[in-house]
Amino acid sequence: MANLIDVQVPDIGDFQGVPVIELLVKDGDTVAKDQALVVLESDKSTMEVPSPEGGVVRGLKVKVGDKLSKGDRICRLELEGAAEPAKPAAKAAAETPAAPAQKKEGKTADKAAARGDLFTAPEPAKAAASSAASASLAVTVPDIGDFQGVPIIELLVKDGDTVEKDQALMVLESDKSTMEVPSPGAGTIRGLKVKVGDKVSKGDALLSLEGAGGAPAVAAPAKAQGETLAAPAAEKPADAQPAAPVAATAEAAVPAGANVHAGPATRKFARELGVDLSKVVGSGPKNRVQIEDVQRFVKQQMTAPAAAAPGAAPTGGAGIPPVPAQDFSLYGEIETTPLARIRKLSATFLHRSWLNVPHVTQQDEADITELEAFRKSASEDAGVKLTLLPFVMKAVAVAIRQYPEMGCSLSPDGGSLIMKKYCHIGFAADTPNGLLVPVVRDVWGKTLTQLAAETAELAKKARDGKLKPDEMKGGCFSISSLGGIGGSFFTPIVNAPEVGILGVSRGVMKPVWDGKAFQPRLMLPLSLSYDHRVIDGAYAARFIVALVKLLGDIRRLSL
Repeated sequence: MANLIDVQVPDIGDFQGVPVIELLVKDGDTVAKDQALVVLESDKSTMEVPSPEGGVVRGLKVKVGDKLSKGDRICRLELEGAAEPAKPAAKAAAETPAAPAQKKEGKTADKAAARGDLFTAPEPAKAAASSAASASLAVTVPDIGDFQGVPIIELLVKDGDTVEKDQALMVLESDKSTMEVPSPGAGTIRGLKVKVGDKVSKGDALLSLEGAGGAPAVAAPAKAQGETLAAPAAEKPADAQPAAPVAATAEAAVPAGANVHAGPATRKFARELGVDLSKVVGSGPKNRVQIEDVQRFVKQQMTAPAAAAPGAAPTGGAGIPPVPAQDFSLYGEIETTPLARIRKLSATFLHRSWLNVPHVTQQDEADITELEAFRKSASEDAGVKLTLLPFVMKAVAVAIRQYPEMGCSLSPDGGSLIMKKYCHIGFAADTPNGLLVPVVRDVWGKTLTQLAAETAELAKKARDGKLKPDEMKGGCFSISSLGGIGGSFFTPIVNAPEVGILGVSRGVMKPVWDGKAFQPRLMLPLSLSYDHRVIDGAYAARFIVALVKLLGDIRRLSL
């Protein structure tokens, strides 16, 4: 008889009637100890209920929307190995490995022997298969940051290929970077579960990696026992778990009044704005609705065109007439090329920042004559190529220490400032696929040579498409430098949720009046864009004046 235990809601504090917002298992699923079974969401937090033991889920009693309290039964759990204890240990030890199978298949074996057929005992075959399986390693998607549903843009291997440890298996492309998935060991590719275009997340099964000689031990017994080749395919859905994306898709269209996958802060924010969360499509893990999704929904509702009067011209968002479509082939030969994925995503982010952040741009020029002379002379002794960027980055960091609001962020509800006790600065890196913004951490604590080495390394990784997601997060301020290309002043777009960005153009030799005569000085054009909700004009003017002083006399950087 199976050994069943009840799984109950554990101590969840003083909460009563906490709704179930997500079911992570179904009847018949095999779970490990501490694996999450359901997700509850109280007024203040989201909680997962773990499995107390490993086993098989039986008699699931709850569904999404049910309200539970401490001690309520969720399901029963058939413990692993519960059906095995019926056989006495002494008797089991006396039997040969083939004995159980021979007893179970006794009549079949007798008939086969009578016909003169070759009978292969299943049990040794199972042992061989188990031995082969032990030499097989399941390869899953590693930690790729907070991204979910990252598309595969290239497969570098196929079934039967032999790979070395750390050899790239496939290439993923998130919203901000391209990532290779390395092989965790050497072996042979078996059971490739994905193809180009599939979207994967952390922990998703990709393939199996077998050691040398692992495959024949599995394949031969399968054929000898007459098993169909469809058996491995039947196991594939269990590994790939296709039901999860389906369930997540269903959650995106929750009917009004149903429970929505969202945290307490998001729910409070939605209540304050009077937003029905069931109408908001979530962009978080498993379609979880986040504060940004609510903001986007409100913006879409506010900018949605009103019903046009009969005969009126069509309009775009906020009543702006859309750009009319044209057939350019009427005027000459054309060629249509797809926009790179990173460019399309960057366009979305920049457009969002431009529409949500009230931009103001302050401009000035810094005299970098002495700085440039020092940079050229010091490059020979620094052991690394010194460009202008590390000097500008260090000067910005010192200026932020004096004017900390330039490195802060506005809270999502717009009611407070988030002051940061650190200084991480991003810089725009030009790549063949578009602009990326790597972030240099702890600029306050790094020397000019350290900044030069780190910016050079990050820029190279950006060009090679090997930036990690974490290397583009956490910035307090950004720098966009066009000095290597040319131009003078421009209007950089604030990289929200940051509140400031500095545009740096090419230095130009100009005659500057020193009180007695005009002197040739190398002047660096600076363009400071800022979020006018947080930074006012006087504060920005003081910041850029301090920055000009720092660049004009680099000795101030050491103060």
